Amino acid sequence: MSEETQLATREPQNLSTRSAVAALIPPVDIVEDETGITITADLPGASRDRLEIKMEGEHLLIEAEAAVAVSEGLQLLHAEILEPRYRRAFRLSRELDGSKIEASLKDGVLTLRIPRIEQAQPRRIEVQVE
Repeated sequence: MSEETQLATREPQNLSTRSAVAALIPPVDIVEDETGITITADLPGASRDRLEIKMEGEHLLIEAEAAVAVSEGLQLLHAEILEPRYRRAFRLSRELDGSKIEASLKDGVLTLRIPRIEQAQPRRIEVQVE
């Protein structure tokens, strides 16, 4: 995985009531094979209930919020990033089937598997001998 995390800002829909929301752009790895792609994103501190993955047309959006875990009886004195937000967007190829995305989250690493549509997958053609 990449060691670099970038900061992005998103303008909220109603600027009169809220200021811009800053979000970290999580580093990702994208691996392609014959049957589709696998996206792996680093989302340290994010949990399943604070993670949202949306498909809108051909756009894939990943948004998450991380929680800083503080044990009972302890008080947080300093945090470089307090409850960071993550946001990453992708435009998917029409060869990929966004309706069949599989997602898993383990130890702060999100893995998405996006298969190719059936027509775009390679197939073996049998040759008949006469």
